[in-house]
Amino acid sequence: MKYRSLIAIMLLVGLVACQPDTELVAPATAAIDKESPLARTTTIVHCGILIDGISGEPKFDQTIMIVDGRIGTLTNERALIGDIDLSDYTCLPGLIDTHAHMVEGTDTADLSVYLTRTSEEQQGIATELAWKTLAAGFTTVRNLAAYDGFADVVLRDRIDSGEIPGPRMQVSGFYLTIPGGGGDLLIPGYTEDEIPERLRMGVSRGPEEFRRNALKGISGGATVLKVIASGAVLAYGGVPGSPEMTPEEIAAVVEVGHAADIKVTAHAHGAESIKNAILAGADSIEHASLADDEAIALALEHDVAFSMDIYNGTYIASVGLEEGWPEEFLRKNDETTEAQRQVFSKAVAAGVPIIYGTDSGVYPHGDNGKMFAIQVRRGMTPMQSIQSATSVAAKYMGWERDVGAIVPGRYGDIVAVRGNPLEDISRLENVEVVIKGGVRYK
Repeated sequence: MKYRSLIAIMLLVGLVACQPDTELVAPATAAIDKESPLARTTTIVHCGILIDGISGEPKFDQTIMIVDGRIGTLTNERALIGDIDLSDYTCLPGLIDTHAHMVEGTDTADLSVYLTRTSEEQQGIATELAWKTLAAGFTTVRNLAAYDGFADVVLRDRIDSGEIPGPRMQVSGFYLTIPGGGGDLLIPGYTEDEIPERLRMGVSRGPEEFRRNALKGISGGATVLKVIASGAVLAYGGVPGSPEMTPEEIAAVVEVGHAADIKVTAHAHGAESIKNAILAGADSIEHASLADDEAIALALEHDVAFSMDIYNGTYIASVGLEEGWPEEFLRKNDETTEAQRQVFSKAVAAGVPIIYGTDSGVYPHGDNGKMFAIQVRRGMTPMQSIQSATSVAAKYMGWERDVGAIVPGRYGDIVAVRGNPLEDISRLENVEVVIKGGVRYK
């Protein structure tokens, strides 16, 4: 009864307004007593089907009240007017991509562009990429490093200040990598003197230097640390299956990160580097392409999540060939794509926590949802796939109090698609409605 009264009052005062598509406008407010609980920004959303990110089954005909950007109440009572009517849609929590490169586009054919592009130009590119990611339904991302120093910190702050629209961002600043490693922008034909210092801020050798640079990253605004533990596919000279950092170097970064209550993730394709990172205390593993049975068992034992970008190998193989990407990159992609997908299936079957991480930037931003279908084809149920990009991702990011589920107290981040993605997961490739913090952006 109390809830019905509150809805009735809100509808009478015209507090809630349905925003026009693509227009970024705060919900309307009315002149009411500042002491009233109604003297806050409130949005009501009605969902025909609701997948809350946690429950194993969907709910039907649910009304969500978002107050001051966070979810206040869920009920099956319907507000008749004045709400955002998604009765013909399936609503889900705002999606999470745990492996994004938000300030970098698809420049893999010629990495030398980063040597001459200014930070200001990079932010101009990032502005467009942030919108594309948000419009695709990904309201939260974990940005796992940028060549351009703290560019992702700058982008996060621009979004948080309201200067530009974009997702919530957990950011790592620069890559923590050995000289010539997978995060070092060394390009054949260019000397180290031709590479701006801001592009090599995390290049380190030995535990002490890795420790110092990890501290530098945190002091500069990083909220997650990324180490390049193995060789990379899209870097010159490295071997994905071979370790690059020592266990002691990884442990030094983990020590710094955990002391600051910050999670550490490890780029690790090869089995040895995966096991080194897990035993050194890393919280998650990126790629995990060549994990063996021992590495999978170790991840399960230590509750370490795998973030496996099993879509973009297909993109690299097709578009990379068309655009003339370096032969070395294409060869290493061929060596890891199918192997990674087989590891994914084994990890899912074993119960390793899988978090949705696409490596956006390798493929065009905005196509983040294309990996859901591959996850399902490779062994996940549709609900498991959705949860990998919602509650499970939020948990292993350490943001489970704020995002990843439509439950009271978390941010009012909601996306919607027509039809039921539990019946056709590919529907998540076309998110039609995006609400972040109670404001409809799309």
